[in-house]
Amino acid sequence: MKNKSITSRDVDFAAWYTDIIKAAKLASYSNVKGCIVIEPNGYAIWEQMQKTLDKMFKETGHQNICMPMLIPENLMKKEGELINGFAPEVAWVTMGGQKQLEERMCIRPTSETLFSDYYSSIVKSYRDLPIKYNQWCNVLRWEKETRPFLRSREFLWQEGHTIHETAEEAEEETHNMLNIYKKFFEEYLAIPVITGRKTEKEKFAGAEYTLTVEALMYNGVALQSGTSHYFGQKFSKAYDISFADRNNEKAYVYQTSWGVATRMIGGLIMVHGDDNGLILPPKIAPRQVVLVPIGKSEEVSKLCEKYCKELLNAGIIAYVDNSEKSPGFKFAEAEVNGIPVRIEIGERDLAENKITFARRDTREKIVESLEVNVVEYTKNLLDTIQNNLYNRALQRREELTYECHKLEEVEQIMNTKPGFIKAMWCGDEECELKMKEIKGTKSRCILEDHEAIDDKCIVCGKPAKHLVVWGIQY
Repeated sequence: MKNKSITSRDVDFAAWYTDIIKAAKLASYSNVKGCIVIEPNGYAIWEQMQKTLDKMFKETGHQNICMPMLIPENLMKKEGELINGFAPEVAWVTMGGQKQLEERMCIRPTSETLFSDYYSSIVKSYRDLPIKYNQWCNVLRWEKETRPFLRSREFLWQEGHTIHETAEEAEEETHNMLNIYKKFFEEYLAIPVITGRKTEKEKFAGAEYTLTVEALMYNGVALQSGTSHYFGQKFSKAYDISFADRNNEKAYVYQTSWGVATRMIGGLIMVHGDDNGLILPPKIAPRQVVLVPIGKSEEVSKLCEKYCKELLNAGIIAYVDNSEKSPGFKFAEAEVNGIPVRIEIGERDLAENKITFARRDTREKIVESLEVNVVEYTKNLLDTIQNNLYNRALQRREELTYECHKLEEVEQIMNTKPGFIKAMWCGDEECELKMKEIKGTKSRCILEDHEAIDDKCIVCGKPAKHLVVWGIQY
């Protein structure tokens, strides 16, 4: 039976998305225009993401640091491309108390300038390198159109900033971090992704090049889910991040930055959710199992508590729903919140020597004997759900991935059943802009080391240089 508070995703995807956020109590709108309140259920998911990624970063030699929120205007202006790229989104602080500031300060939209200024004061020798820092923080970008998690003015993210002795080291870092993001999306979020290089037009302001993680939502719209940037020496020369090299001569560092944000929560909703609410992959779910005692039997209650303790001891995040609600309400609540496994036990079940497991991904109920090893059975079920969610999302993405050789094909697809389009491109920005005229279709990434599917650009017919994934975006 469908959840009545949630619009069907096949009827109105945008309304469906908002309904799930409300029903699962992930976030609510605030009186601060363009900003949301991330509620406990939403923040718990972010904490799981943060904990997992933080471990992955530290295992690869990165340390956490905390930079100021405010950036003086003179610092922002030192590297021209960055300030020009972010100018429309920057919020400025001009007053301190009752006094006009001598120099206005921006609220960080990103922190390359702060890290560069800091690195310039602490790096002296090649022996100080590499420095691999990351920070978990909030940033502010004055977006015109906002949507919870996907695009809000203030959002949470992590931003890694590293400096290296050589270009080779920095480029290796740029690619390694992209691979960490890919692993996180596919192995934890169960979201299949495409990785590649952004075009010159779409790369990060100030970067030599940008690598990107691109995911496809259920409705065929693309979500840029994470980016890794190689800066070369653009910032190091602008901010004088220099050091004495191995020949005791002055040299400039090579720099990278990389980041993912709370928009990953939006991606989770739109890839896995259904008309009954959120569906969370077990590896990222803040609560993996809920045990629901049916009736008021003390024996049932004790058995639920026993199983819960065993599951917790085995490293499975479980809890018993002892709230004063009807079983049906508890089932619906667990469903809308996306809890991967629900275990139901009642007095009749005890009498009939059975236990019921409910899967959130398929909504299937499985009745087993009470002799079953609940811990082992649940572990296997969680693994099965994790794999099923990934495979289901992969199948959906493959169904919505097309090869195109003519603009008419692109137009027909984008107007009927949008998705990822693979097509050849000559490298000319004019052709990129021409593609954008078709319902805002933009280059998602250049697929490097992939076989060409044509020898001509899909737009102008001239010799093609790149195989590109195109799509409409959030």
